Amino acid sequence: MPPRIPLLQCLRASHPPPSAPVCRAFTSTASSQASTVTQKRRHRDPYALAQAKARKAANLSRQEVLKKERAGALGDPVRGITTPFVQSFDTALAPEPAAQTQSTQTRVQESPSEDAPGPRTETGDYLNFYLSKPELKQGVEHSKWLSTPSKELIEYDDPTLEATPEERQDMLLQEQEVAEEALRRIASLSIGSSKDRLRVNTQRCISTFGRHNTDDTLTPLLTSQRTMPRIGLDTGSSEVQIAILTAKIRTLADFLQTRGTMDKVNKRNLRLLVHRRAKLLQYLRRKERGGPRWQHVIETLGLTEGTWKGEISM
Repeated sequence: MPPRIPLLQCLRASHPPPSAPVCRAFTSTASSQASTVTQKRRHRDPYALAQAKARKAANLSRQEVLKKERAGALGDPVRGITTPFVQSFDTALAPEPAAQTQSTQTRVQESPSEDAPGPRTETGDYLNFYLSKPELKQGVEHSKWLSTPSKELIEYDDPTLEATPEERQDMLLQEQEVAEEALRRIASLSIGSSKDRLRVNTQRCISTFGRHNTDDTLTPLLTSQRTMPRIGLDTGSSEVQIAILTAKIRTLADFLQTRGTMDKVNKRNLRLLVHRRAKLLQYLRRKERGGPRWQHVIETLGLTEGTWKGEISM
């Protein structure tokens, strides 16, 4: 049988030996709450508050100075420099000396006249509704032919009518002039929408920067490996896409500055367009290495280093 252990000895073994007393720091606050109390004391200190406010004001002022220096050195990342070609995006006309006013607001408030700012059918090469000048002229002549009665009817002296044949002829000519002017105003881009102007600006960008027109004047820095002749218009080169994005960016930036100040979706769309243009500019600069095509795009569109260099924040 196993040996028996006395009861007192069993109870004495169950209790652990007394440990050494814990030394406590000379403070009335627990160590876990010491940092919190220090922070509270610091926030109550007026001298510390004044120092924090001074540091914050200095940082904000320094940020403003750096922002202005970057804007002055690199330029506006959205608009760049306003050139005559970029300014013509507002009216979808070729760059000409025009009134320095907000034509986008005035051209829809009154009908086109000789002294009104905006596009004119006589000077513009592009018309609304996908029309061309020969088609408009042909339509005007056809409408005159339809509205002109025969010579016998004009010269017939009807006693029931008060007007004489000469007066009827003058009235007919006046009505035809009014109808011709109405057709010209309808075909003018002055009453067109922003989509119509964007379509015309896209055509102008293709004709200005397309390589089917610039291959003869702007030779690439590196010899091209393509031996097949170009078929059709150039609509996908980097220069054309950069110009089209610049037209879209200008239209969207004008809208956000005037009427869409609270439009968050279009602000994001503008940011996407600006970054997409920056990527295309970086690609074109890397491929052309500052060649004539790169210089042509930069000078015509007024793009500064801020539109493609470094981080773009809006």
